[in-house]
Amino acid sequence: MAGSASFEEVRDFLFSLKNQGSRYGIDRMRLLSAALGHPERAFPCIHVAGTNGKGSTSAMIEAILRAHGLRTGLYTSPHLVHLGERVQVNRIPLTGKEILDGINRLRPVADRLVLENDPDAHPSFFEFMTALAFETFRQRQVDAAIIEVGLGGRLDATNVLTPAVTVITSIGLDHQEQLGPTRAHIAREKAGILKPGVPLILGLLPTEAEAEILPLAAQLGCPVTRVADTFGPDLKRAPVTNLAGSHQRSNAACALLAARHLLAGTGHPFDENLAYQALAQVVWAGRWDVRQVGDHTVILDASHNEEGARTLDELLGQLVTATGRKPAVLTAILGESRARALLPVLARHAREVHVTSVNQPRATLPSDLALWLRQEGFTGNITETTVNQAFPNTTTCALGHPGETVVVSGSLYLLGEVLERLAPTPAENFGPGFQDRP
Repeated sequence: MAGSASFEEVRDFLFSLKNQGSRYGIDRMRLLSAALGHPERAFPCIHVAGTNGKGSTSAMIEAILRAHGLRTGLYTSPHLVHLGERVQVNRIPLTGKEILDGINRLRPVADRLVLENDPDAHPSFFEFMTALAFETFRQRQVDAAIIEVGLGGRLDATNVLTPAVTVITSIGLDHQEQLGPTRAHIAREKAGILKPGVPLILGLLPTEAEAEILPLAAQLGCPVTRVADTFGPDLKRAPVTNLAGSHQRSNAACALLAARHLLAGTGHPFDENLAYQALAQVVWAGRWDVRQVGDHTVILDASHNEEGARTLDELLGQLVTATGRKPAVLTAILGESRARALLPVLARHAREVHVTSVNQPRATLPSDLALWLRQEGFTGNITETTVNQAFPNTTTCALGHPGETVVVSGSLYLLGEVLERLAPTPAENFGPGFQDRP
């Protein structure tokens, strides 16, 4: 590629990759990393996998390390609104200009891989973003990075890493078409991030998941620290954060243990008071995220699968108890299996439900959501709507009664579309449209 592509050209290039879909596997990423001179080896990192909680845990680890004076890199997916959210240094996302420059540097390398190998060697959208993160962290000379697995673990593009610490936050039923039908299958895939001799932090996992992971850890010589052994099975001694939900205590425990391991390994003294202060102030958008929109309290929640449904059940129950009334709910869900897990929770706790869709091919039809809600025994009002109708401008929520609490839940993509209505992202910042994960 001669010269540097413009914003429009890079945008169209990224869209073309996104439209090809995710290509599960690690061989292309190995080729790309080698061609770039292995930027992922330039910094110590913590590799975080799990069905749920890996994003929150990654944000907590980052907060602890930054509180200790480290320059941090944070790589997560998907983003909610702006593509640069995925790649952050000291919690500052990449700007559109930085994404543009980074992709322009990576494209000639990808083109060369195709010439030297075959068309199948061309990196996917997620692989480009992973390489952009690794290159950014090397160039910005981060002291440590936190890398969230995109999907699974064993065959995820991020698994070219040899981390200082690995974390598995949770094991539940999700992405079964890629990872296998049972928790045992899924545990084996996520345990694929284990590396010989690298310490492993385990969250609260089902027995059948631990039965798969622990023998592999022993075989590889990975020291294992279970949060239940350190903080008790009920986690009453676990750290408290400002993120809502009892599940966040397990995530905080994972984060504390992982950060302590990394700091010890890099020669930085661990300060427990600093760590607890950081956890008390951590921010992670979309996780029972309470905002004021006009006269409505709007809560954005990322629960989107069976395990998340249990968390949502707890939080909605607490909300009804605290306010004395059931909220209005806006929901869009990807796929019937997720809908069947979440809709019984909404049926129990919602006063009325507004069903919609999102700009994703796997989005469930609103009419199907309405039908299944009735099958769950929901007797309140069900209304089909759009995100634009629900949030007609940046300061208005048109759902429910004046002053009512509105909960938005069911899909990260729904949260992203709502946030884009509330705080529109300029096109040059690579806003909505670049999501790639289910």
